[in-house]
Amino acid sequence: MIVPEKKEHWFHLIFRIRGTIILQIRYRLLAVILISIIVTVIQQNYFFGHTLFSTTPFSLIGLALGIFLGFRNNTSYDRFWEARKLWGGVVNYARSITRQIETLIAPEDTDEERKALVYQTIAYVHCLRMHLRNEWKPQYLNNLLSEKQISYLTGQLNRPIGLLHLMGKGLQELYQREAIHPQHLPTLEHSLEQLTNLQGGCERIKSTPIPFSYNILLHRIVAIYCFTLPFGLVSITGWLTPLVTTLVAYAFLGIDAIGDEIEEPFGYDSNDLPLSAITTMIEVNLRQGLGETEVPELRVPDPLSQILD
Repeated sequence: MIVPEKKEHWFHLIFRIRGTIILQIRYRLLAVILISIIVTVIQQNYFFGHTLFSTTPFSLIGLALGIFLGFRNNTSYDRFWEARKLWGGVVNYARSITRQIETLIAPEDTDEERKALVYQTIAYVHCLRMHLRNEWKPQYLNNLLSEKQISYLTGQLNRPIGLLHLMGKGLQELYQREAIHPQHLPTLEHSLEQLTNLQGGCERIKSTPIPFSYNILLHRIVAIYCFTLPFGLVSITGWLTPLVTTLVAYAFLGIDAIGDEIEEPFGYDSNDLPLSAITTMIEVNLRQGLGETEVPELRVPDPLSQILD
């Protein structure tokens, strides 16, 4: 996720390249520039004074296209913002369940069990991040779970849910040992249930993208509009056609690409959610809640690109 400097000047933002959408659309934009230069040279040398195409169709299509792109980008941003709110809930409930484990479980002879449950909570957020990114890196869990637990999760299709199952069994064992008061067990179970619900919301976003046919239609219309725009402008703008076409194409291609990027907020794109930073922050908070001093370093933005993973 791009994290700009708070005091970054407006002038610097205008000319910034690294971390912006222009890097993704540069080849498409170069193709539009090349076509516009060729069309301009041919029209000015061989068809000067003749109108190749009327600008009316481009005006009508451009207006409709702008509306559709705006609607699509609003939908994509809604998915991005909902994902961020869901992960905000994960942060809150991870902290809450840690506090509940420390205060609602009787301290007599349960130090190891309470610590194991907190570590499983930390492991859960890491598993959820990997689950949403379609990856499995058990080395992140080596200091949090036993080899038996990691082996168990490796065989699970939905590893975060498998870990919540282990936590539920751990709470049940403590309850049977009367280390948890009957009135406190529903509170702990409610926190696990909320983590399940939050995970379900993230999975809904991940597994239900914007309809593919809608995206294909927009991409095709944007491509046709941008690549044919020089033919409609050259009779009016003359030698300035490449410049005008580039500005218009940058707007449409950029908006189209931004919608694609934020539609799936759990990946590694520049504008996706910084899940690694969020899960590391949760781990630091929960370990410090246990009184530990040796905790991982918080992730900070790359000083060159100001991108936070």
